[in-house]
Amino acid sequence: MFKVGPYTLDSRLIVGTGKYSSLELMQQCHDASGAQVVTVAVRRERLVDKNSGRNILDFIDPKRFILLPNTAGCFNAEEVIRVARLGREMLRDSGYRGADWVKLECLGDTKTLLPEPVGTLSALKTLVADGFCVLVYCSDDVMLCKRIKEAGATAVMPAGSPIGSGQGVLNPNAIRIILEQLKENDPDYPIIIDAGVGAASDVTSAMELGVDGVLLNTAIAGAKEPVKMAQAMKLAVESGRLSYEAGRIGRKLYATASSPWEGRINA
Repeated sequence: MFKVGPYTLDSRLIVGTGKYSSLELMQQCHDASGAQVVTVAVRRERLVDKNSGRNILDFIDPKRFILLPNTAGCFNAEEVIRVARLGREMLRDSGYRGADWVKLECLGDTKTLLPEPVGTLSALKTLVADGFCVLVYCSDDVMLCKRIKEAGATAVMPAGSPIGSGQGVLNPNAIRIILEQLKENDPDYPIIIDAGVGAASDVTSAMELGVDGVLLNTAIAGAKEPVKMAQAMKLAVESGRLSYEAGRIGRKLYATASSPWEGRINA
């Protein structure tokens, strides 16, 4: 279990709602993933499908899932703040948990979808003052991550690689430094990899670094068999965390025999 803001979670996997071919498939993947938190883009998500008239929230069980509103599609602090407040108002009396937190995304451009740091910090400070628990999507720059934590972020969420790229964690050493610096005097502070993973092996590798969780969407929704990939991601998070807690052996240049040389039977 780990704590993020007001919530204590059993699953360390957070999943999204975008890019699925149907709401039914999305629901099946959420179930298979074992996740407890589902993030929804307040600005881009059509809660009601204009063609079918169906509401996406009808396919997300409020007793099982906590919603994490996010500000995807925002490109400056003013947009982020407005959308975050809109998400809070939408959920406040909806019967869903999640009105008290937000995933902050302030993007620099539409091509890279990389975070814009100045707008991110500006929006963060306002939202914290406004009473939000803010999970912040950011780059893997350790100094920026430190400033984000100092500004009151509930969790820091460095990108493994660009959103939807499927490249995995491109700079594991940067993540190691972030973990070391931000957790030195605060070991329970949540660090969550957000974006870029493409396969279960990417998730396992991320978890083995010692991060507290992984947020992903495209890796499941874009897979050839999304439900199977959702199952794989569930197992990947669990195995990666177990491997981290177990403690891997050190890397060596030369072999080390599994059995001792002493006491061998001479042929």
